[in-house]
Amino acid sequence: MRAVVQNDEKRSAPGAGPGARTRVRKLALGWGAAALASAALLSACAGPGAATPAASAAPGRGGPAHSLDPRAAKAAEHARLAAAAKRWGLQQTPLAPPAPPVEKPHITARAGFEVDHQEDWDLPPVFTTVPTKNKVVFLTIDDGAEKDPRFLQMMRDLKIPYTAFLSNYLVKDDYAYFRKMQSYGNTLNNHTLHHPYLPGLSYEEQRDEICGMQDIMQKQFGKRPKVFRPPYGNYNQDSLRAAKSCGITYAPIWNEEVYVDHWEFREDDEQLRPGDIVLTHFRGRNDWNGTMVDDMRRFLNKITREGYAVARLEDYL
Repeated sequence: MRAVVQNDEKRSAPGAGPGARTRVRKLALGWGAAALASAALLSACAGPGAATPAASAAPGRGGPAHSLDPRAAKAAEHARLAAAAKRWGLQQTPLAPPAPPVEKPHITARAGFEVDHQEDWDLPPVFTTVPTKNKVVFLTIDDGAEKDPRFLQMMRDLKIPYTAFLSNYLVKDDYAYFRKMQSYGNTLNNHTLHHPYLPGLSYEEQRDEICGMQDIMQKQFGKRPKVFRPPYGNYNQDSLRAAKSCGITYAPIWNEEVYVDHWEFREDDEQLRPGDIVLTHFRGRNDWNGTMVDDMRRFLNKITREGYAVARLEDYL
């Protein structure tokens, strides 16, 4: 099968009279409110990882305050994200996703994407969209050829989650890049050792490709994934049987693919849908007329304009 989609009071001198203490107290309270507002502004401008003065500057007994008022903290975070969106050239600030569902949706194979004896074998389902009414999409990135540090910083600044599907032959020259990605809270999953066309291989060869990558993931990243994507979106029954034997539970592919200069869609109406899985690749100027930052700018501008947020795929599985 083919799975291509295209925020002025006078000071009193010391000993100025009985009202001095009251005026000083008012000044102190006013200063405290100003400190909170300043903290929000500085947080927005300082960038990721910068210390905020609120914790050390806000007056009070028992030492420095350790957090802003929840409303002030929310405003500060919104201002920070807005500043980051402007810095990275986005048209709007990306929308925040809802909290992950307490009850995970039941994932089944997309109609027409099943293999023979799918239910009898209880094989990992191949799906392109997660059942949800939340207006979210899931960003997935394949292979691992391009290792752009600006991409890592952009996604961290904007707090955009994504799932990487890695092939060992493309990532083995710089596992540290993907460990940093993982340390930022992103998930690394299996995309085989060498990115072959799986249906052209025997069951044993497919199992070597998938289980071999499981071994690499365990050694390099400390975990054997439960999620696997077949290269090119192509698979057969042996692919899913082999994946299951290697500890795989899900085999998501995609409903849309984004490039630096265009989108491609699986559906004829070329519309995003709640729960859609979006594919892109670790690519740069050697393959595209642009960078991964350009690619993510196109992706985020479209989904935000259409009212979608990016959620973490694994939160729904």
